[in-house]
Amino acid sequence: MAMTRWWRLLLPLLVLVAWAGECGPAQARQRDAGTDCMSDGLRGSTVSATLRLEQHKRSTPRIVSDMTVRVPRQWPHARHLTFGEESPQYRQAMRCLLLGDEAPGERSEWHPHDPVVTATDNSVTVHYVAFNWITSENPVLVGPWQVIPTGKAWMIYLWPPTLQTDRWKRIEVDLSGLNFNDLVEHASSTTGNHLVWKNALPEEVQVEVDPSWQRLLPVKLSQSLWATAGIASWWVCASALIAVAALRTGPAEAATGRGTARRPAMRKAPERSAADASDTDIGQDVSFKRTLLEWAGLSTGVALALLLFVPQDRFSPRWHALLCIPAGVVLVFAARPWSLGAARTSAGAGPDEPARPADVQRRQALAVTATTCAVAGIGLLVLLAHDVFGLPGGLGPKATTAFGRTGLALLGLVTVWLWLAAMAAWAWRFVREGGLLQGRRWTRRWDEAPVRCVAVVGCLLAAVAMALFACAWWVNERRWRRVNWLVEQPDPSAHNAALSHTFADFFYTDLRWLFAYSWVLTGIALLALLRFRSGPFWADGRPGHERFPLGPSKPDLLLTVSLFAFFVGVRAARFAGAGALYGVWLVLNILALYVLLALGRRWSVLSRMGDRFYRVRLASKQDRSELLEKARQYRNANHQMHLVDQGRAAGVTCEQVEEKLNGLHQWVATACEGADPPEQISVLDIALAWGPEGHWWSNAVRAARLAFWFGTPATLLLVYYEAQDSYARQQALYSPIGIPEFAAQLVLYQLGWAVAGFTLGALWRLLPGHRSQARAWLLTAAYGFPAVLAAALIHIMDTDPRQLLLYAALLLVILTLTSIWMDLATFQRERKYWPSGFALLLSIHQLRGLSVGITWILAQLAAVVTIYKSLTH
Repeated sequence: MAMTRWWRLLLPLLVLVAWAGECGPAQARQRDAGTDCMSDGLRGSTVSATLRLEQHKRSTPRIVSDMTVRVPRQWPHARHLTFGEESPQYRQAMRCLLLGDEAPGERSEWHPHDPVVTATDNSVTVHYVAFNWITSENPVLVGPWQVIPTGKAWMIYLWPPTLQTDRWKRIEVDLSGLNFNDLVEHASSTTGNHLVWKNALPEEVQVEVDPSWQRLLPVKLSQSLWATAGIASWWVCASALIAVAALRTGPAEAATGRGTARRPAMRKAPERSAADASDTDIGQDVSFKRTLLEWAGLSTGVALALLLFVPQDRFSPRWHALLCIPAGVVLVFAARPWSLGAARTSAGAGPDEPARPADVQRRQALAVTATTCAVAGIGLLVLLAHDVFGLPGGLGPKATTAFGRTGLALLGLVTVWLWLAAMAAWAWRFVREGGLLQGRRWTRRWDEAPVRCVAVVGCLLAAVAMALFACAWWVNERRWRRVNWLVEQPDPSAHNAALSHTFADFFYTDLRWLFAYSWVLTGIALLALLRFRSGPFWADGRPGHERFPLGPSKPDLLLTVSLFAFFVGVRAARFAGAGALYGVWLVLNILALYVLLALGRRWSVLSRMGDRFYRVRLASKQDRSELLEKARQYRNANHQMHLVDQGRAAGVTCEQVEEKLNGLHQWVATACEGADPPEQISVLDIALAWGPEGHWWSNAVRAARLAFWFGTPATLLLVYYEAQDSYARQQALYSPIGIPEFAAQLVLYQLGWAVAGFTLGALWRLLPGHRSQARAWLLTAAYGFPAVLAAALIHIMDTDPRQLLLYAALLLVILTLTSIWMDLATFQRERKYWPSGFALLLSIHQLRGLSVGITWILAQLAAVVTIYKSLTH
């Protein structure tokens, strides 16, 4: 009922949207009359113009026009230039001066501010600055200039809409060091960077520029199949990775591994045989594998279809809808969110716990199926009854009414909703089967009230779809106002046509953007599989025999490093602007982490202590409590030794302290295999190397939470920096997916920090280093190895590598702070004995170690500030 009520409200809302688009900025029903500009009065004007090409250290070249026109007072519109910017006379006069008889909407240039007007007794001076970017081989208009970036040469012409027959006082072209050729050879002077003309006609300015290959390559790649192939390779590699991870894992491997300890059973085991438990685990594992393989195949197929086989310019909107609506329905049904799948039974479940009734599953399937089919039916109704909406058979947006735009908007919302529902269904399937949900509250609600759950989730997805639609509409209005900023009465038919094009392109443009971020589901699937395998394992089918591995097993290690590569490592390729190399970057990051572990595993603290020490001193929770107590005694003994050296230890001698330290060393040595442990490894190092939790998964989750919160200021800093870039800012404000992309980047930055912390916690016991800060440095170094290649690529492409360095510096700071808080969490039971967390930290690291750590953090922060200042100045 909730969904029915919502859809009743949707149609009037869409009609209101279409009516607003009809009557918004185009309230006037007549085209701008285009009053005679009386251009003869402009004769005798003094004009100076400059074109500056900014291409050094930029991935997207920018052209800036700076023009100054001094108009004589005899021109009838001269006095109107001094009026307010909102007055019709000002707009008419400025349009006559800058655009002449040029039709409105032909120019898409940006201007940072309104023209600056200065009036004297004899003249009125107008200073107009405009800029634009070279992103394709299409001609670019900016101010009085025209740039044609075709082939291996870029042509620059002075092509003003007005004052074409007058001689301009000074004309200058700054080419930022590029080679050029003055075709007319009328330039007054030339240097290695720019050309200058004096008292020249506009037609005498024709320059051929020879851009470097670094500037040509991005433009050509953006319009070739290589860019699409690079993104396609990302999907293929991601799907292949999840398929390999699923096929390589198995319950037998999960139950064995180095560093496993058992302790006697503390309670009676449930009446279930080991064979039955093994069969159940195998069945659950096979089911989860099947789910992962299905997603790997579907995601790759859909991504390749959207990228390669369903380009926007080959099919009409009708064919796009006929392809995308059924595809969304198929994706929802393939996810089967009602399926129980591989969900594990809770640890305390007994054999007499009632099974999940089949009618519950049927009700869930019916709720999902009915809602999905109802929404898809609305979209198909628009397709079949296009005449009712006043739409042509191909749904072309050239001549649509307000009701026709309502149909286009409804069709787009339906399509986007179906694909959002598909992503939500797959996410729920992964999260539930992997056991990522804490407790059974969500599962219980889904079982008890499936219709209500589907209604709530459907409304939330509809709100997201409406938000995406609102962003596209808002951007269209901004673009329309920017292009027609000098037109007092824009043509309403032109505005309606632009609005119709936005509505017709909405579902396909936003659909591709939406599915481009569905790779996050692959990361969720990897995390779910890792959680599924790292759940409570019972030896011989009895929950009394716990397992405490040092870290992820070989298959789990692949999952862990893959998560790091997905969410953290590929950032280097993004900062380098190498979208075509996403697949390569993914493999490089995985290899870098494997190399780090291969070199560091043998030098980690727990590995150097040996397997016997692990079995004797870390086999149970009681053993680890004893270890923490010994570590506390060790810290106290070191503090007493420090007081003895200063002569402030009353009643304690140096021999007594040394005897206590020797006893602690013997406690460690007696657990080793007949050989003394390394002298430089203390019982405190062992306790810190183990971490605050018993299982490596718990260590990883704790570190992920810490890194998430420590990364919040870093995310704000990165987003603020990106907002300073004019191209990124204009893309966010004037692209249909700009605002959703901005929000997605916020989320991805936070997920990246959390995954980096998760990786640090998962590999905590395998990474070398006596102090935790060393582990953070080594993990950052694993990110840095491929980042060095990215920096080299950035240098070769003549773009700016400092954003990459800023990200690496922030990553190091976040991981360092996370490692310090992990040390505090290791001894959290002692927190009540200390006046503050800093005092406990001082006790853990001692004064010298803490001072070095603080100095190291301050140095990292200084590096971040230095890099950021160099980026913004």
